[in-house]
Amino acid sequence: MKRDQSDKRVRARALAWASVVCLTAVGAAVAFDPPMLPLQTTRVDFFSGGTPAGSLSEPLIGPNNCSNCHGGYQPDQAPYDRWITSLMGQASRDPVFWAAFSIAQQDAEFIGDFCLRCHTPIGWARGKLMDPNPTDGSTLSGIDFTGVSCSVCHRMVDPEYVPGQSPARDESILLAVPGSGHLWPHNANYVLDPQDYRRGPHDLQADWLIHNPPDPETGFPGGWPGFHEWERSPFHQDSRMCATCHDVSTPTYTLDTNTGAYVPNALNAPPPVNKYHQFPEQRTYSEWANSLFGQGPVDLNGRFGGSRGAVSSCQDCHMPGIPGAGCGIEAPQRPAIAQHDFNGSNSWVLQAILELWDFDAAETNLSQEAVDGALARNRSMMERASDMELSRIGDDLNVRIINFSGHKLPTGYVEGRRMWINVRFLAANGAVLAEHGAYDFDTATLDAASTKVYEAKHGIDATVAALTGEPEGEAFRLALVNTILKDNRIPPMGFNNAAFELLQAGSVPPNLYADGQYWDDTLFEIPTGAARAEVVVYHQTSTREYMEFLRDQDQRVFPINPITQERILPIATLPYIPERFDDPPANTMGQLAYNLWAALGKSEPVVMDEGSIVVGCLCDWNSNGVTDVPDIFAFLGDWFAATPAANNFGGTPGVPAIFAFLTCWFAGCP
Repeated sequence: MKRDQSDKRVRARALAWASVVCLTAVGAAVAFDPPMLPLQTTRVDFFSGGTPAGSLSEPLIGPNNCSNCHGGYQPDQAPYDRWITSLMGQASRDPVFWAAFSIAQQDAEFIGDFCLRCHTPIGWARGKLMDPNPTDGSTLSGIDFTGVSCSVCHRMVDPEYVPGQSPARDESILLAVPGSGHLWPHNANYVLDPQDYRRGPHDLQADWLIHNPPDPETGFPGGWPGFHEWERSPFHQDSRMCATCHDVSTPTYTLDTNTGAYVPNALNAPPPVNKYHQFPEQRTYSEWANSLFGQGPVDLNGRFGGSRGAVSSCQDCHMPGIPGAGCGIEAPQRPAIAQHDFNGSNSWVLQAILELWDFDAAETNLSQEAVDGALARNRSMMERASDMELSRIGDDLNVRIINFSGHKLPTGYVEGRRMWINVRFLAANGAVLAEHGAYDFDTATLDAASTKVYEAKHGIDATVAALTGEPEGEAFRLALVNTILKDNRIPPMGFNNAAFELLQAGSVPPNLYADGQYWDDTLFEIPTGAARAEVVVYHQTSTREYMEFLRDQDQRVFPINPITQERILPIATLPYIPERFDDPPANTMGQLAYNLWAALGKSEPVVMDEGSIVVGCLCDWNSNGVTDVPDIFAFLGDWFAATPAANNFGGTPGVPAIFAFLTCWFAGCP
């Protein structure tokens, strides 16, 4: 679709939505109703506690309101400018999420009341998913698509009230929240201030008086001028806040403590309050809480940037502090303001969002420059998350990967995310003798059988297979999986097997790592004639297998608007699909996500670590395992043929390379 047609199509889409809503109160539900749901569930099955939807006395506001004061000055300091280029800021536009969500909706009715609470908290809090509305997201609009926005995080209340530390108003707020599920932060069971009191770690009154001391005679300007109501909140520097959406459980299953299996709950029954009795979709916060970082600061010499040499909380690494101001108006300079970077491991989805909304940059507030900067910061974080050490042990090359993150490496949502070791053994003349973990960048195919792949794999057991009709074994189906088949991800510093088992974060099979071990060693046999090895550790966000699953299993075909004859897309602010991402026709979110992935580099792996090591004789030029006269002739033949390895032997170019080789040859090899 051409840009000059976009305005017309946006208007047509608005009219189409209005007509659909007017035609029938349940039209949106009909539009996205899947043919059959294997797992029968209700809204009650997915609610884990916290502020009820639609209960706020003052509404959450859109982030553009905040950008007036908290954006548009120093781009490395302004909270809005960095937040908008993170997947926190774009969580409700993420096409891969919407594809996975579409399949989850096929697999479990009303699961949208669970998934969308994290990905569109404003829409959820505004009651857009409340009965009689469907939970498929089709009733969302406007600011509902502004991700995990300023207003959501800065109105969050610490679920544990501490007298003299928590804002005094929190006591009554917490008493008014039914149940106690929010005391186990996970699954977006947040408590929100019902009024617009914006919270953060700083004392705005004291800051204002330092920056604007009142006149001794008139007392003007006095205290905080009241741009908005505020409360000082230590919770906003606490990792428990991050647990709200970074410990995730599947609430439809309960742990049978006798067998260790996860069994389906009774229909229309609240899930267990204890999150460790629900199936663990991810346990990033719990991994951190039981690491060395969770016990106190660890000095990493500024590895993760900012002005904090020692780091502990999630915020210390993902929101590094730098000197600056958190507001562009009358703001004091602080020694460490939190950069709202939210750097992570996603290597490509921000680019997909930018190009999907190419018709209107004001919708996403993204630019190519900003996206490039954010993706570069993500790559940098992945590079700093680990170190690699290479050594020779007998006839083997040992590759040690050391985890410097505060959680497993990799961590988070397990579907499609992996890390692996690529090893290339080279002869002295540069010929590749053997390769482990080869990756075809054109087809996005990994030779996983030949190397170590760090990943978690979930699956469906016999009980759920019989209940749903899905095959037993490995599966990507987030709403249905209830067993962990593999988890060899590297644990963090301070790791303890017993503690991690209690948190549902142990390795599978058990005890892959010794207590305290935050590294992993892998041995690769050195082939005969190998002179050196080149090693790369890769991380990939979205595997080919996962993207093909989204493409092939999403059956929720976009309906056609009867007036405009155009597809009705589940993301209301996306009026059309750009032509380059519509071949083959993107009639489902799964196909659209796949088309984006294929067009934008197929989630090209990110290099985390790389290095090389000498493992054999550099002057055994014909790779026969001995240093003899034929090696000289073989070398000279390659030198005259201008092969790179010969013409730059030992890092010495040209004719001196011959003398460097002969020096090596006469010295012999051990």
